[in-house]
Amino acid sequence: MASNTKIKNLRKLLKKRTERTKCRFTRARVFAIDWKDIGTLQKMVSQQGKMYGAKRTGTVSHFQRKLKIAVKRARFMALLPYVGR
Repeated sequence: MASNTKIKNLRKLLKKRTERTKCRFTRARVFAIDWKDIGTLQKMVSQQGKMYGAKRTGTVSHFQRKLKIAVKRARFMALLPYVGR
């Protein structure tokens, strides 16, 4: 039989894996994503210039669509690069 500490540790590991990350915009109660907020947009874009998926960032689909538009506008205004360095 497994000891109680091993069972508790196993439960903790399983809980961490099943825990879902909440959307950062939902947590902050943001209504609109601004294309001029480069700090937030850079966290959602990789070094190669690709946007991270919603599954990786935990962003809800509603905000993922708004984020896509904001990144495109920031790229057009040359605030974000189209491709990485």
